[in-house]
Amino acid sequence: MPNEKKNCVDFLRHAEYYDMLPILDEHYDRSSKGEEFKDLMKLILSRENIMLAYRELKANEGSMTPGTDGLRIIDIRKMKEEDVVWRVRNIVKGGQDGYTPRCVRRKDIPKPNGDIRPLGIPCIWDRLVQQCIKQILEPICEAKFSNNSYGFRPNRSVSNAIAAEYRMIQMQKLYFVVEFDIKGFFDNVNHSKLIKQLWAMGIRDKSLIYIIKRILKAPIQLENGERIVPNKGTPQGGIISPLLANVVLNELDHWVESQWQQNPVINNYTSRMNNSGTPILSHAYRAMRNTNLKEMYIIRYADDFRIICGSREDANKVKIAVTKWLKERLELDISPEKTKVVDIRNRYTEFLGFKIKAYKKSGKYVLKSHICDKASRRIESNLKEQAKRIAHPRDRKTVLDEVKIYNSMIMGIQNYYSIATNISLDCGKLAFRVNQTLKSRLGTNPKNGRFKREGRDLTIVEKERYGKSAQIRYEGKTKEPIYPIGYIKFTKPMNHGRDVCSYTPKGRIRIHDLLVCNTILLHDLMKTVEKENSIELADNRLSLFTAQNGKCAVLGETFTRVEQIFCHHKHPKRWRGGDRYRNLTLVSYEVHELIHTYDNEEVQRLLQKTNITDNSQFDKLNEFRRRAYRKAIDAETKQIISKGMTKETKTKFN
Repeated sequence: MPNEKKNCVDFLRHAEYYDMLPILDEHYDRSSKGEEFKDLMKLILSRENIMLAYRELKANEGSMTPGTDGLRIIDIRKMKEEDVVWRVRNIVKGGQDGYTPRCVRRKDIPKPNGDIRPLGIPCIWDRLVQQCIKQILEPICEAKFSNNSYGFRPNRSVSNAIAAEYRMIQMQKLYFVVEFDIKGFFDNVNHSKLIKQLWAMGIRDKSLIYIIKRILKAPIQLENGERIVPNKGTPQGGIISPLLANVVLNELDHWVESQWQQNPVINNYTSRMNNSGTPILSHAYRAMRNTNLKEMYIIRYADDFRIICGSREDANKVKIAVTKWLKERLELDISPEKTKVVDIRNRYTEFLGFKIKAYKKSGKYVLKSHICDKASRRIESNLKEQAKRIAHPRDRKTVLDEVKIYNSMIMGIQNYYSIATNISLDCGKLAFRVNQTLKSRLGTNPKNGRFKREGRDLTIVEKERYGKSAQIRYEGKTKEPIYPIGYIKFTKPMNHGRDVCSYTPKGRIRIHDLLVCNTILLHDLMKTVEKENSIELADNRLSLFTAQNGKCAVLGETFTRVEQIFCHHKHPKRWRGGDRYRNLTLVSYEVHELIHTYDNEEVQRLLQKTNITDNSQFDKLNEFRRRAYRKAIDAETKQIISKGMTKETKTKFN
């Protein structure tokens, strides 16, 4: 019977590897109760937390981007585990002045509208320090964050934010949207205010507060080589920046909620919970609508937020009040040109790359949404440019590489925008224009054209997604499919379940299944430090242990002691076989000796000791011996071992 697919959130799985989940759960629970945290640095600099931070950092695509010191994650990967832990602790403790982060590399990224987005890239060791801090702070902050905030938080997404807006328009019949735009939010965060907000959340560890201050004050090296020291702002690109941004604007979320959703008046009325864990407050809201209170709901994704109201009068007052509040409380300015009130029955409102409107149908207003015009133009331009690269690949790229990049772009676009109700219409228009470029660049001539109707067989995933499409085409040289941008269906956006939480056992039920292997042995293995091993090997052997269900890759027997487990390099390390996951497997010590030994008598002894008789076990063993440049155990030897060793056969064998 096939194994049932398990739910898995990567960070939670990795936290299980390093036995950090109980600690994170405890912090979330304590923060929910309003407790203070005064001794966090000890936990931040614990070996387990540093190892978990390395695991998360190496999985981040940005880990291959160098900072001002030119170092990347591959420079840490080769270091010994104990050296990495020592280095992080030493960096944080610093010299006489304490922790001193290196210069942040500034990279200006052009926006589609012609503006520049300044991206800050800290050095790799500073990113590792920030990851250590983020892991401990996140559950504390999550317990205090608003349910109306969706950006850069676990188990929340753009889809959840759009679903919330759809719900308010379609079901609650709220048609006035206040579009806000904060001027250069990440560049204008007030450091003093941010520190006070962290303190108010219960983060009272003065050593940690000092380190966060140093991170905020890290010097920035501009592209022309000039260095500046910021007195405000937090660099986009820093690992901890999105969390700090949510801390800053969390106060706004709760202030807006206090005007309606969490107004004290609701305590005078009964309520009940729906299936997703959201309180139903219809009785209170019905009564509140007969007062002077203004009905308003905030939907925020990082620094991009909308407030939805029931009347234009309320919306105009909200616009003025929120603008004034942001200036006085957070010292943030609103862009007057981009901040406006929109009646979505007459005009589209734009949010997170979507444009949304309500139109009249059968006497009532029904919601419709599209890819916004700016995003549509950008998508078209990018796809056409990539189509040209398929015809003429860039340096160090093959046609196959360029086709795969094009296909990944198509899937990314479809995955993100499929929640637009009119996505089929939008993508159909894009397909017409992009296919014109593909046809002209690749050619459709049956003899020498490269835009073909036939090619290689589709994979299972490709068949499931595009197998029924008549729009799919193939690149003539590689026979590789070119995914059709126009073949897509509307997907209903998912509401965020209020009962889903990464930091409570009950909240994880729907999103994550706990490990079923021997976790005690896994944690013993995690705590075992072998001085000659790199941090990459130490981390990967935990993944191997769970992937192999705690069993030997050859014998299939369950490990019962750490001493039994050996992490074997399939391609020998001395011949440039690295510590990457794909080059490793876990076997028993006896099997490891069998893989490497030359001595026939030792082979005989170990075969008897391990009791290998099954042909599949022999095949696996011989495969490992072949890759280790050892002679395979022949059929005659297998037969001798399976029948038992006598004096005559022993002589013959030797």
